[in-house]
Amino acid sequence: MTRIMEAALDPPTTSATPPRRGRVLGLALAAAAVGAGLAWSVGALVQDRAMATLRSRAAASAALHAAVLRSELDKQRALPLVLADDADLETALADRSPARLQALSRKLEALGVQARAAAVYVIAADGVTVAASNWRQPTSFVGSDYGFRPYFTQALRQGYAEQFALGTVSRKPGLYLARRVDGTAGPLGVVVVKLEFDGVETAWRAIGEPAFVTDGRGLVLITSQPDWRFRARQPLPDAARAALRAQGQFGAATFAPLPLRSRGDDRVVRTDLARPAPQVETRLAEVAPGWTLHLLTATTAADQAAAAARWITALVWTLLSVLLAWLWIRRRRVRLAAQREREARLELERRVEARTVELTQANRALSHEVDERQRTETRLRALQADLVQANKLASLGQIAAGVAHEINQPVAAIRANADNGLVLIGRGQPDAARQNLTAITAMTERIGRITDELRAFSRKADGRVEPTLVSEVIEGSVLLTASRSRRHDARLVRDDAAPGLSVLGERIRLEQVLVNLLQNAFEAVEKRPHGVVTLAVRDQGETVEIAVGDNGPGLAPEVERGLFTPFLTTKPQGLGLGLVIARDIAVGFGGALTAASTPGEGATFTLTLRKAVP
Repeated sequence: MTRIMEAALDPPTTSATPPRRGRVLGLALAAAAVGAGLAWSVGALVQDRAMATLRSRAAASAALHAAVLRSELDKQRALPLVLADDADLETALADRSPARLQALSRKLEALGVQARAAAVYVIAADGVTVAASNWRQPTSFVGSDYGFRPYFTQALRQGYAEQFALGTVSRKPGLYLARRVDGTAGPLGVVVVKLEFDGVETAWRAIGEPAFVTDGRGLVLITSQPDWRFRARQPLPDAARAALRAQGQFGAATFAPLPLRSRGDDRVVRTDLARPAPQVETRLAEVAPGWTLHLLTATTAADQAAAAARWITALVWTLLSVLLAWLWIRRRRVRLAAQREREARLELERRVEARTVELTQANRALSHEVDERQRTETRLRALQADLVQANKLASLGQIAAGVAHEINQPVAAIRANADNGLVLIGRGQPDAARQNLTAITAMTERIGRITDELRAFSRKADGRVEPTLVSEVIEGSVLLTASRSRRHDARLVRDDAAPGLSVLGERIRLEQVLVNLLQNAFEAVEKRPHGVVTLAVRDQGETVEIAVGDNGPGLAPEVERGLFTPFLTTKPQGLGLGLVIARDIAVGFGGALTAASTPGEGATFTLTLRKAVP
C-alpha cells in the first residue's frame, strides 16, 4: 500500500501526467468506495456471529426453561400413579363410609402439601368427588360433580388422562393428571392431581425473556406474559375457535393470535410494544407430550454490534487512509528504526536466554531443596508418630502388671463359682448353680472390657480428628489406671461431664494423655497417707476442660518452668517425654495442656479441647 501511495503521489514527471489534485481526488474516491464495502462486509460478519452467539445462548436458555418445566411435571406425574394403587383409597371408594372418606381427605391434604400440588382429589365412578385435599376450605371439591370433565371420562375409559384447563371453582389454569382406580369388580373411580404453574411462570419471568408453551393446536397454555394465555401462535379459523369455546375448558378466552409478526426464518417482531423490536424465536418441541416451548430473545444487541462494527471499520479505514498519505515520507526512517529494533531485540533475546538459564538452574536448586524439606518433614512426622506410640507402649508396660492383677481377681472368682456350681448341681440345686453361672458371666464380661481397653490403647492412632465422647475417654483411662490407684492406696474423686458431651479429637490419643496425667498423679501421692487424685470435667461453652489434680508435694518452681521441656524429668527411670508428647497431642487437636502447682499442696494439669458441636 505504501508503494502504491508513493507511486501515485510522486510519479515520473511527463507531459502526459495529470495534475496532482486530480490524482489525489481519484485515490480518495477509490479509498472511500473500498472503505464503504469493507465496513458493510465487516458489519454483516459481526452481525452473523452475534446472531449465532445469540441463538446459541437462546437455545441454552430454552433448555433451562424446559428443565424447570420438566422438573415440575416429572415430580407430579408419579403422584396419581402411586395413589391409584393405594389400599386405603381403594377401600374408601369401595365402601364410601364417611369416616374412611374423611381420613382419605386428610391423607390427600398432607400429600398435597408435601408435593406442592394445587389440588389432589378422588372422583367416584358416578362422577361425584368423594375426597379432596381442600376439604377444609370453603371451595372444597367434595360433593362436586365432575363427570362432565374430559379428563374424568377419558381416564375412566383408558386408565390415564391429562387435560389443561381452567378450574371450575378457582378459575386458575392448570394441568389435570387423572388415573383410574380399579377394584375387584371394575373401576371404582379416578384420582386427580391438579398442577398449577405459577412457580414456573414466576421463574421464567425472573429470567427476563418472554417464554410460553403451546399445545398441538398452537394455544398458549403456560407463559411468562399473563395476557398471552389462551391466545394462538397462528390465527385460528372461526370454526376452530367456536369448537374450543364450546368445550368450555378455557373460560371466556377469545383465542386471538399473539402479537408476533414473522420476518422469515426464526425472526419475529413484537407488535404489542410502543416501539416494535425484532426478536429471535427459539422453539423446543416435545418438552411434554404435544407441548412446544417458545422463547423470544431480543436481537437489539446483535444489531447494535453490527452498526458499531460498521462505524468503527469506517473510522479505522479513514484514519488508515489519512495515515498512509504520509507514511511513505517516513519509510526510510522507519526502515532504519526497524533495523535498530531488530538489533536491540536480538540483544534482548540473548540476555533473556542467559537469564533464563540462570533462573532454570535456581529453580532446580529450589525444587531440590523443597523436595528435601518435604522428605525431612515426612521423616519427622513418622518419628513423632513412632515416639508417641513408643510412649504409649511404655505406659502400657507400666500398667500391665496392675491389669494382670485386675484379671486375676475375676479369674479366681470364676474358678470358685465354677467349683461351687458343680457341687450345687451334684446336690440337685439348679437355681443356686444358675446364680453361680450368672456370676461367672459377669466376671468374663469384666475381663473382656479390660482386654478390649488394653487392645484399643495399644493400637496405633490414625490421626483423624472427629467428635469423641468425653465419658468414653475417661472410662477407658480410669480402667487402665485402676490398679495404680489401689497400689498407691490413693482415692480417685471424679466429677464427670454431662452425658453426651463430645470434643474434637481421637479417643486412643486422648486416652494416652489422660493415662499419662493419671499415672503422674498417682505417683505424686504415693507417699501421702491420704492421697487423693481428682478428675473433673468442665463445659466452658466452646471448649471443654479436663482437670487432673492431686494433693501431692507439688512441683518445684524450676521444674514447673521447664515442665514441657523434652528429656527433663524428676523420675529416676523417666525419659522426660510423657508431658511433651501429651501437650503435642493436645495442640494437634486444637487444644492446650497447662499446669498449675502450689508447693506442698499438690498440682493440677488442665487439658483444654475444642467442643464438638452436634
